[in-house]
Amino acid sequence: MMIHEITEKVGRFKARKRVGRGEGSGNGKTAGRGHKGAKSRAGYSRRASYEGGQLPWFQRYPKRGFSNAAFKKHFHVVNLKVIEERFDDGAVIDLESLAAIRLIRDTQLPLKVLGEGELTKKFTVTAAKFSASARKKIEAAGGSCTEAVRKPSATKVEGESKKNESADVSDSDSK
Repeated sequence: MMIHEITEKVGRFKARKRVGRGEGSGNGKTAGRGHKGAKSRAGYSRRASYEGGQLPWFQRYPKRGFSNAAFKKHFHVVNLKVIEERFDDGAVIDLESLAAIRLIRDTQLPLKVLGEGELTKKFTVTAAKFSASARKKIEAAGGSCTEAVRKPSATKVEGESKKNESADVSDSDSK
């Protein structure tokens, strides 16, 4: 008799443990939860990192150095091979045109064009950044690269404008 012959007869799944069905079952009364405490109560679930009150690993671990993660600049990244496949010759490529064909999710982040793939068509590409190889390939194919830097909104900070106005008034009085 082989193991596969046994498992055919027994079945694929182990029956679940039915707890709280009387003392004779061996899992009655407290149903394997022990006496009192949060773990014995209904609805209890603990944090994945909880260590029973012991100082958690992350707090024990020494923290040194600096992480640049909070200051990282995020971009929508598109390779030339994808642009070559999806656009016709002479197309104007920018955030809006890429979002329209769902190559990027939205137009919130700036665009960076990378140079993976060959380019045979002529494109006018507007992006925040280009890799050196992408710029070279686009211009070699007869296209153009325009770096469009997003400017912050031109709204004035209230406190700042009042200070500047008062400084301008005092300057004109002294003249």
